[in-house]
Amino acid sequence: MATSTGPLDADLARTPATYAPLTPLGFLDWSADVLPDRTAVAHGERRFTWRETRERCRRLASALAGRGIGRGDTVAALLANTPELYECHFAIPMTGAVLNVLNPHLDPDTLAFMLGHGEAKVLITDREFSPTVSRTLAALAPRPLVIDVVDPEYTGPGERLGDASYEAVVAAGDPEHAWSPPADEWDAIALVYTAGATADPKGVVHHHRGAYLSALANVLTWGIPRGAVYLWTLPMFDCNGWCFPWSIAAVGGTNVCLRRPDPATVFRLIREHRVTHYAGAPTLHDALLATPPALREGIAHTVHALVVGAAPPPALIEGLERIGFAPSHAYGLTEAYGAAAVCLPRDEWRELAPRERALLLGRQGVRRALQDAVDVLDPATRRPVPRDGRTVGEIMIRGNSTMKGYLRDPAATQHALDGGWLHTGDLAVVHPDGHIKLHDGATDVIVSGGERISSLGVEEALHGHPAVAAAAVVAQPDPTLGQSPCAFVELRPGAAATEAELTEHCRRQLTAIEVPKTIVLGALPRTSTGKVRKHVLREVARSAATVEAE
Repeated sequence: MATSTGPLDADLARTPATYAPLTPLGFLDWSADVLPDRTAVAHGERRFTWRETRERCRRLASALAGRGIGRGDTVAALLANTPELYECHFAIPMTGAVLNVLNPHLDPDTLAFMLGHGEAKVLITDREFSPTVSRTLAALAPRPLVIDVVDPEYTGPGERLGDASYEAVVAAGDPEHAWSPPADEWDAIALVYTAGATADPKGVVHHHRGAYLSALANVLTWGIPRGAVYLWTLPMFDCNGWCFPWSIAAVGGTNVCLRRPDPATVFRLIREHRVTHYAGAPTLHDALLATPPALREGIAHTVHALVVGAAPPPALIEGLERIGFAPSHAYGLTEAYGAAAVCLPRDEWRELAPRERALLLGRQGVRRALQDAVDVLDPATRRPVPRDGRTVGEIMIRGNSTMKGYLRDPAATQHALDGGWLHTGDLAVVHPDGHIKLHDGATDVIVSGGERISSLGVEEALHGHPAVAAAAVVAQPDPTLGQSPCAFVELRPGAAATEAELTEHCRRQLTAIEVPKTIVLGALPRTSTGKVRKHVLREVARSAATVEAE
C-alpha cells in the first residue's frame, strides 16, 4: 500500500498546459477568434471589427518593439476617448511595457512631472492637445519619442509635434506579431497618477492579475452581457476607464467612442448604436437630466447607467429612473483599479417609493465580485465596526484588485498598505443589510461646539431642494463654536433659490447646529473627472471667515 510522504500534489508541477499568468490581453484574442466580424470599435464614420482591432494592436506592438520598447518601459498616452487609446490598452502591454494614460486637462508642469517621474520613453498624443504638449515637452530632458494621432472627428486647431504619425506607425507594424503574455502576472500593466491636489501626484502601479480580475468583476457585478454596447463617456484616463476597455473585450461587446460627452451627442449615440451601458461622474448624469426631453426621443430600450467618482444625490438617481435608465452606483479609487464596491439593488427595493429607493441606490454598497474584502474597520483595532448604520470607521480594502504600490515612494506605499489593508481615508458606516454608506473623509468632518457634523448629511439635505444641482459643504472657522458648516451650492439651469430659502429648507430637515451658517451660490470647482475640489472650497471658506473677523 502506497504511503504519502508529502503534500498530495507534490509531484504535480506547473506546466504550459496547466498554468498561464492572468492578463486581460487574452480577452482581445478571445473576441477576435470567436467574434471576428463583430464591430469592436465605432467612432464617427470609422468601424473596426474585433479581427481588425487585434491586427492593429499587433501592428502597434510590433512597431513599438522595433523601436526598443520592452518589459518595464513606460509608454504614455495623452489622448481623447478614441480608437487609438482603446488600442493602446492592449498594444502597449503586449510589448511588456507599462501603459501610462494621462489626463489632457492637466497643466504642462504637472504633465512634465508625470512623464519624468514615470520615465516615459514614448508619448502618443492627439494634435488637439498640442499647445499643452509643446510646453510639456519643453520642460523634459530627455524628450520621449512622440507619436501624433490625427483623429478625423477633430477639426479644430492643433499641430503635429511628433516624430511619426500613429497610422504610419501602425501600418509599418507586423499584423502577425507574436507577442508574449507576461512571465509573471504580478508584472506592471499600467501606471496611473493620482490627482495630486495638495502635493506631487503619486504613481499608482497596477499589475496584470489585478487588471484581469477587475475587468471580469465589472462584467459579473454589473451583469454585462455578451455583445453589450458600451458608450465611452467615462474618460479612459480615469484609472484606465475603470478597466472597462478590457471588460468590453471580455464580452465581445462594442465600444462607441466620442471625444467629448456633450448631452446632445450622448443621446444621439445611444439612439443610433442602441447603447446598453455607459458610466460617468454625477456631473455627466446631471447634464443629461438637464437637457430638453426632445433629445431623448427614440430611446425605448433599457440603458444601464453607472454613476462613478462621487456619491450621487438621491435626486440624481430618481431622475435617471424617471427617464427610463437603470442606475447603479460604484465606489472606488485609483489604488483599487477603479471600482471596489457597488450598490446592488435588491428585489424588495422595487416596491419602495422612488425617493426611498433612491436613497438606498445612492449608497456605496458591497464589495464587488472577485474582491477579497471591502469593509469598514475601526482604524485603531482593525476590527469591523458594528452593522448598525451609525458607528463610523474607515473603508479598507484587501485583495487581488489592489495596487502594487506607489512608484518610487516606499514610505507612502507602506503607509497606504499598513497592516495588510489598503487604507482609503474615507469614513463610512455599515447598515444592517451590509451596504456601506460614506460618512465623511477625515478632513470633511465638521466639529462644531464639540458636536461632529457630517458634511455629507448636510449636502444630502440641500440636494433635496428642487433648485439644487449640486452642493458641497465644508468647515469654516467660527469664533464661538470652533467650526460651522459652510455650503457652496450650484443651482440647476433656469432654477432660482435664495440663500434664505435654502437655509429655511435645511432648518426643516436638520438640527440647528447642522444648518449651514453661510451659503454661497455659484458654480462648484471640479476636477476633470467631475469631483468637487473641496480643498479649494475650504480655503475660500477659511479666507472669507478671516476677512469677516477682521
